[in-house]
Amino acid sequence: MDINLFGKKAFVCGSTQGIGKAAAIELANSGASIVLLARNEDSLKQVKDELNQLQNQQHDYIVADFSAPDELKNKVAEYLEKNSSPVHILINNTGGPPGGKAIDADLLEFIAAFRGHLICSQILAQSLVGGMKTEKYGRIINVISTSVKQPIPGLGVSNTIRGAVGAWAKTLAGELGEFGITVNNVLPGFTKTARLASIIENKANKSGDSIEKVEAEMQTETPAKRFAEASEVANAIAFLASPAASYINGINLPVDGGRTGCL
Repeated sequence: MDINLFGKKAFVCGSTQGIGKAAAIELANSGASIVLLARNEDSLKQVKDELNQLQNQQHDYIVADFSAPDELKNKVAEYLEKNSSPVHILINNTGGPPGGKAIDADLLEFIAAFRGHLICSQILAQSLVGGMKTEKYGRIINVISTSVKQPIPGLGVSNTIRGAVGAWAKTLAGELGEFGITVNNVLPGFTKTARLASIIENKANKSGDSIEKVEAEMQTETPAKRFAEASEVANAIAFLASPAASYINGINLPVDGGRTGCL
């Protein structure tokens, strides 16, 4: 099975922590050169230094805030103008919207989430797809949520926007498949990240229960009876980015320990 990514370049969004950072590390270990995207330059430099210790590839970063799509578009265009080598892999990944019921959400919450998730993903895809077509190799992988299969109570805005990204990805998969470009979604379940820690803390504050009790209750919802490590989600991302996954296109891949209650 060919999972070698030497000679490939990957853009990895939200890559200074959590699943994004784990994906950058796994792709680098598979041989890819990584371009990190996030808003904190100090954190980007730190992760770049970590990657440089893994392999001899050239790694780089772009400082970009996904709350400002026009800025993202300009910075990516500037990078591509200075760096002629094509990008083969795009990992769309950004932090989830705040929790709460959909009916209680302010309209601006939906707009901000739509802008940060769907609009920025569209900008990146449009910016990079030309090089993918030239290379006849492209992988667009969106890290979203199991809520595209089964809405998660208390995450109303996230459920809505993640579903939109899922439909966008399925549409792109049909449009780009003939060019050797696949578009797939990875759906993490409960994963040990800052996002999960925040959700647990909010649940504990609302219920009056301890964080340990909330964690234990959440773990019982998963057949695996534990939370995922970010590296376990990254393994799925790296596989879908590889030549071995060349005929897997337009799918939602849950990485959730069996928690999602549908096929």
